[in-house]
Amino acid sequence: MKISHIRNATMVIETKDKVILVDPMLGAKGTAGPTFTLFRYKPQRNPILDLPSNANQVVEKTTHCLITHLHPDHLDKDGEEFLRAKDIPVICSVKDEAELLKRGLNVTQVVKYWEHSPFLGGTIEGIPAVHGYGFIAKPMGNVMGFYIQLPDEQSIYLSADTIYTDDVHKVLVEYQPQISVVASGRAQLDIFQPLLMKMEDIVKFVENSPNKVIANHLEAVNHCPITRKELSSELSKKGLLEKTYIPEDGQMMEF
Repeated sequence: MKISHIRNATMVIETKDKVILVDPMLGAKGTAGPTFTLFRYKPQRNPILDLPSNANQVVEKTTHCLITHLHPDHLDKDGEEFLRAKDIPVICSVKDEAELLKRGLNVTQVVKYWEHSPFLGGTIEGIPAVHGYGFIAKPMGNVMGFYIQLPDEQSIYLSADTIYTDDVHKVLVEYQPQISVVASGRAQLDIFQPLLMKMEDIVKFVENSPNKVIANHLEAVNHCPITRKELSSELSKKGLLEKTYIPEDGQMMEF
C-alpha cells in the first residue's frame, strides 16, 4: 500500500488496482473559503498554501473517493468539480448522502456507524467522530471516521476530524489497526474550545496506536496552530516519533 499525503486531510491511498482519494480539497491557495479566525490566529483565506507540485499527477489516478464530512477544508469546489468531471464513485456517511447527491456527485455507497459494509473486495466500517470539545461539536455537524480492511493490505483507521473519545480508543485498542491517521492541527475558532485533539490527546492517540501513525491536518489552514516541528518535538520527548509519520505535502509513504 502506498499513501500520498497531499495537503491538510487530503490523501491518496493506492492499493494493487484501486486508488482512493480522501477528502479532496484541491483548490489553489485562498480558494476554499474565508479565514476561520479573525483575531485568535492571523486571518488568511484558506488553504493558506498551494497544492504540492506532484498533486495532480497523484490525484489523476483516482478510482474512488472517501469523504469524511462536508467542511470546505475537506471538500472544496475544485474537489467537487474533479469528482463530477471524472464521475468518480463516492463513498460517504449515510448522513451526507443527500447533500452530496444534491451537489451532483456520484454517490455509490453509504456507510453507517459501527456497521461493516463490503468495500473493494474487503470491508469498511463507519466510526463516530466528535468534531470539538464541549458545545462546539454540535454546530460542527456530523463527521465519520472509517476503518478499512482490504485484501492483502494493511488495515487503516482514518479517524477524521475528531477529539479523543471512547470510540477512538476502542478502535485503536480493540481493532488494532496497522495504520492510524490522526488530524493533528488542533483547529480552533476565535471562540469556544478546540475542534481537534489538543497536543496531550494527540500524544495519547499515538501512545495507544498499536502500529504506525500518520499525522495530518497540519500547516494548511489558518486556524490550525500546531506545526510539524512542534509535533515532532513533542513526540520525540515522549519517545513516540519513530512510530509516527509527519509527512510533508506531496510526500508518499509505503506500507
